[in-house]
Amino acid sequence: MPLDPQRFLDDLHKLRSFGASGVGKGVMRQAYSDADIAARRWLAGRMEEAGLEPHFDPLGNLFGLAGERSMLVGSHSDSQPEGGWLDGALGVVAGLEVARAAREAGGPPISCVSFQDEEGRFGVLTGSDVWTGKLALEEADGFTDTTGNTLAEMRGKMAGFTGNFLPHNRFSGFLEMHIEQGPYLEETGLGLGVVTDIVGIRDMRISFEGRQNHAGTTPMHLRRDAFQALSAFNTALNSRIAEVVNPATVWTIGHVALHPNASSVVPGRVEFSMQWRDADADRLARMQTLIRETAQEIAADHNVTAELGTVMGIEPAAMDARFQAELAAAAEALAPGKWQKMPSGALHDAANLATVMPAGMLFVPSIGGISHAFDEDTDEADLVLGLQVLDSAARALAG
Repeated sequence: MPLDPQRFLDDLHKLRSFGASGVGKGVMRQAYSDADIAARRWLAGRMEEAGLEPHFDPLGNLFGLAGERSMLVGSHSDSQPEGGWLDGALGVVAGLEVARAAREAGGPPISCVSFQDEEGRFGVLTGSDVWTGKLALEEADGFTDTTGNTLAEMRGKMAGFTGNFLPHNRFSGFLEMHIEQGPYLEETGLGLGVVTDIVGIRDMRISFEGRQNHAGTTPMHLRRDAFQALSAFNTALNSRIAEVVNPATVWTIGHVALHPNASSVVPGRVEFSMQWRDADADRLARMQTLIRETAQEIAADHNVTAELGTVMGIEPAAMDARFQAELAAAAEALAPGKWQKMPSGALHDAANLATVMPAGMLFVPSIGGISHAFDEDTDEADLVLGLQVLDSAARALAG
């Protein structure tokens, strides 16, 4: 097929201009932001120019359709609040180039996609969660971001150019190319990773409610300090959870909102995010039990109340064996000995897609293992190699 690496790179850099941070190659393109919506409209135009049919569904997932049944290739184009230029965007533009080249060559039919809100401004993998049927749109509409905006309100910004949800059986399978977002490929000198499985994730919000009071006149033994409860929770959890985890397990307190957040006031309330990831569903459940028990015990010890939010997440997902084989064959043909099968410690839309169709995933290296940061980057030669391997596997699977 007439794959055009320079066209691919040009489109990738153009997509970076939507929400460019002004710092390195960083982007600020959160789901439903003005930059995100502008980028999706531009992508829709590029799809149409390529002879594909652009289709926005009610959530804002954008498909570039080729025929009534096709292979689907893509990722997401939204970013973290302070994100990198390749996270998700690489897979979207690679999908566009593979689909465009296939159409120029007269087949096989390949469609592309940019899923909405993979980064979790609302929920977890929101766009593919809803499209695959894991999450009802009506429930998702009630989700709020960290500043109180609801998903329903943000979806309203896209009113006028969204249509119906596409049926899953319109596609024969899904391929996603992504940066590794970790250091393994670079450290080992490998150029490609064929993903075997994607870890499961759990995410919840926890709050401790104490008593706001004067920082100068309230004795320490009488304080109901919400932040002290959070600090104690973090220390206790790290100790207790060590009994059930393995070296690949991770857990993170990532977002903390302290009230009233003033230097001379004993904090009366703290709300924080709690996220944990592992490839074993039973271990995820044991960790959830420990997190809940620890929060309740710490609350009692510090004379505060604990409020435990809804646990959201996704199950560990294995990639399809045939898709792995085709990606491996293409990797060996184009980069002999420079690839390896590996799990994904990060969450991706492919995990959701694997529940409704065969799915496969390909990694390219991340310089310094850095992602979710303005200095996220990958050598352009590695990007092009990944595109070529993705293209070869997509052709084989679509044919």
